[in-house]
Amino acid sequence: MPSLLSVRQLEVDFVTDQGVARVLNRISLDVAPGEVVGLVGESGCGKTTLARAILGILPGAARVRGGEIHFHGRDLLREDRRRVNDEVRGRAITFIPQDPFTSFNPLFTVGTQVMDLMKWKSPHRRGEAGHAAAGRCPALLSRYPGPRRRADREAVLETLRAVQIPEPSRALGRLPHEFSGGQRQRLMIAMALLSGPDLVIADEPTTALDVTIQAQILRLLRGLVKERGVSVLFTTHDLGTAHEICDRIVVMYAGQEMESAPTDAFFRRPAHPYTRRLLDSLPSPTREIQDIPGEVPSLIDPPTGCRFHPRCDFATPECRADRPEPRAVAPDHGVRCHHPLPPPGDHAGASP
Repeated sequence: MPSLLSVRQLEVDFVTDQGVARVLNRISLDVAPGEVVGLVGESGCGKTTLARAILGILPGAARVRGGEIHFHGRDLLREDRRRVNDEVRGRAITFIPQDPFTSFNPLFTVGTQVMDLMKWKSPHRRGEAGHAAAGRCPALLSRYPGPRRRADREAVLETLRAVQIPEPSRALGRLPHEFSGGQRQRLMIAMALLSGPDLVIADEPTTALDVTIQAQILRLLRGLVKERGVSVLFTTHDLGTAHEICDRIVVMYAGQEMESAPTDAFFRRPAHPYTRRLLDSLPSPTREIQDIPGEVPSLIDPPTGCRFHPRCDFATPECRADRPEPRAVAPDHGVRCHHPLPPPGDHAGASP
């Protein structure tokens, strides 16, 4: 199946007071149409940086040093920025943040903020007279045609019902602080779906919620995206969450992707030593928790070759010299390792 999103050899650096941090090192991944891909790894491994690079919202200290980001066959890094802003960002690719409370303006009602989004990103706006010139007009001079506004409001109410917000009409008149954390995240999911996107990037969207609300949000999100045929790139450090929602998982370590596999194969037949160690660190009723010896390397002066080699039991001089190219160990199961591991005999119980 052709990829909806294809990232190839992406490199991103951050300029810091201590030096240049090589945050993403030749990252490659794919997301197919209708697929939920989990991007997992420890804090600081580069998951959020990759998500923001795809969206084109990297901070000022970041710079893209190389690579490609193809979406529907278009390289977003080389497309005209105005076209990307108008046609892709916030419309074809949308974003669900980690903390919904900080994403709302506390001074305006939810309805005002949602309708401001729809004014610019509504699916009904495509083909509207003056749409092509709208990006060159000051926002205050741009009209919101009455018929489209009414159609957009109906679409908003329908989507709020779909994400299980009670009394949607009244909800639009409330301020963000009048909603619970779970309701605010439901509102974020609604806003991400309103433009009719092809891809939603969800950046650890349940981290700030308690466990029972997390489960509700995950079920809701997976149900809605599968019903609408939307692809999702879901970043998380929680393997249990990834197991719950994802069709396929990509594991990252220190700015490099290590392994990509269907969810079942990821948990039952991990091929990269880091993946195996990561799964061994999960709580299990049959064995003690095993940590990973050593420390995550500095990205200002990272190890050469495979960045996991200083902590790897199977490292050889080859691992230190060169980063491995991807190799297939099974259908749709790739690993970047010079010495991929055979399927474990007793790892079936590692699944959360």
